[in-house]
Amino acid sequence: MTTAETGTGPTGPTPQPRTQPQAGPQPHPSPQPLTWPTRPVQEPAASTPTSTPSPTSTTTSTPIPTRHGPADPVKTLMHRHRTLCELAVDPMEIAAGLEAHGVTDRTAARFRHRDVFSLAEELYARVPRAEAPPDAPAPAPEPEPVRHGRGVRAVLHLLPGALCAVTMAAVAATADAPTPVPTDWVDAPSTPVIRTAVAAAGACLVILALRLCVRHGPLRARYPSARTAGLWTCWLAGYALCGDWLLRQLLAGGPDLSSVRPQFATGTVLALTCAVVPAAWCAHWFAVRARRRLADSRSLTVFGSRVRPLLLVAVTMQLATLPALSAVVGAAVGDGGAGPGPVAAATALGLLFFLARLLARHGFPAAAAAGPAAAVALEAAALASAAAARLPGLAPLGKPAEAAVTLLGPPAVPAVACALPAAGLLLYALRALTGASAHAPDPVAAPAAPPAEADRP
Repeated sequence: MTTAETGTGPTGPTPQPRTQPQAGPQPHPSPQPLTWPTRPVQEPAASTPTSTPSPTSTTTSTPIPTRHGPADPVKTLMHRHRTLCELAVDPMEIAAGLEAHGVTDRTAARFRHRDVFSLAEELYARVPRAEAPPDAPAPAPEPEPVRHGRGVRAVLHLLPGALCAVTMAAVAATADAPTPVPTDWVDAPSTPVIRTAVAAAGACLVILALRLCVRHGPLRARYPSARTAGLWTCWLAGYALCGDWLLRQLLAGGPDLSSVRPQFATGTVLALTCAVVPAAWCAHWFAVRARRRLADSRSLTVFGSRVRPLLLVAVTMQLATLPALSAVVGAAVGDGGAGPGPVAAATALGLLFFLARLLARHGFPAAAAAGPAAAVALEAAALASAAAARLPGLAPLGKPAEAAVTLLGPPAVPAVACALPAAGLLLYALRALTGASAHAPDPVAAPAAPPAEADRP
């Protein structure tokens, strides 16, 4: 052992630690503080270069804008009404369908459009038209509808009035004619039987002519009407024919079934059948001009403000025609139908029929049937109260009908019973017929009532 290895000191040699030769310089370790032994804390794993950067690392980057809705809001509406857009032949039909489903100009503003019409134009441009697949068999060609000229339509609508006049003339002729068979024939028909047969045959022809008028031309309904609509129409026509006589008999304690000979107001019925011609013309006038306003308008509000005066003008023209027809026909027939009471009753009934048919023509069959049904209920209530007044203790029930007949005559009951529902239908039409859906093209097939019935007032 060398001196350098052991060293010397005052008290003796001091041992020195052995040192190993190092390959190179090494850093000097920093001194660590003395602490009690603790449980090691696991540090989180270091993030790899491929991990998502933390939010703090993007503070200097451009902020991403927050979207509060879809980038293309029209796409949702396009998928919701895809069938309507595929089958539409022009943007106006899409606008009418959207309006029928409750889409207004305010709704269109949420889809970044100024009105329903511009929204319909975009839907029409973006949705392709529905086409049959290439391998589908070609459908059989359907016969094109026959387009009648104005002269043919005029003759068609003149037919009910002409048949009614011919029937009345035939009944009057058979009333004064002798029995057309030998008197020694035991089973020879009497004059009343012949007159009844002629009247029944003429009534059937008039009904068929009226049915033909409402199935073709401006008065045809867009959708199938309720089955009860025909029943209400027949009741109102029957009451106009002999309802006043029946009410008078019930108030007087009759009728006596042993010698019943009803009196018919033939002048009122003839005036109503002749009023089919002006009704068809007014309906056609309104439909044509409303369709033009639909093509020119750029919003539902503007369209409604343009169509509302047209509706009032059409109703006013029909309302002015009915009293003139009733007065002229009543004076010609000479059955008392030219007085103010029968003229007012015929005018109210004709206006009710016109408004009901106009609503049915533009796609509101439920409202068209509700108006006549209300008139039937009022007339039936008047007859029932007059009949029930003869029972013990129920005399006050017949006081209203008796007072109306005493002051204004029997025609006051049908005049009031038809005027009130007609006023209600007019108020309904001012909102229903000023919408775009009321003037859409007629569907090819309409097995059920339109959806506009639930959405329109």
